[in-house]
Amino acid sequence: MLRAFFLSVGQLGDPKIIKVFLKSLGVTLVLLALFGVAMWYGAQGLVAWMGAGVETGGWVGVATVLLWLSVAFFLFRAIAIAVVGIFADDVVAAVEAKHYPEALAEARDVPFGRSVRMGLGSAGRLILINLAVSPLYLLLLITGVGTALLFFIVNGWLLGQDLGEMVAARHVPHKGMKNWRGSTSFQRFTLGLAGTALFLVPILNLVAPVLGAAMATHLFHGRRRV
Repeated sequence: MLRAFFLSVGQLGDPKIIKVFLKSLGVTLVLLALFGVAMWYGAQGLVAWMGAGVETGGWVGVATVLLWLSVAFFLFRAIAIAVVGIFADDVVAAVEAKHYPEALAEARDVPFGRSVRMGLGSAGRLILINLAVSPLYLLLLITGVGTALLFFIVNGWLLGQDLGEMVAARHVPHKGMKNWRGSTSFQRFTLGLAGTALFLVPILNLVAPVLGAAMATHLFHGRRRV
């Protein structure tokens, strides 16, 4: 895991990686901004419908901004992984070109439609499963450690699955995906835990999606070489 991390960090300056980073970050921020604008106008419309005064409207505006910041914090990872999933093929190809040229020669490009389905599926699973588990988060909140542990287990499992499949889609036949998932479950879980931790670190969380895809590539090919 450490080897995958340091090799991935060392390639962040690759123009191909930078291009994907800028595209994915830009799209992610635009989507979050649009979501914030929709929340703002929705809140103002509600105030107008209720016939509330200026003072009430001001408080609602402040509450809307605070709510958006809170929601954006939780949605950032879902949107970022969905967006980078669409461009993940470029990240994987860049890592393979530098470190695993023999694998690049035999890789299959992932169709854009499949990339979009994988990205949207990642975001959907993340949001729905975390919402389903949210009562347990609240129940364990009184213990502090319990909530954090459950959060890492759930999101590490989800993220590891998504990142791993971004790479496997280029090399593993569709019929062999089930066996591949079964034989790499622990490796993908540890990858997901590392990725989840990166998303919680300021600044690093911006590059976490691209860094995670690069790490997944190293782990995938490192395992195949053993």
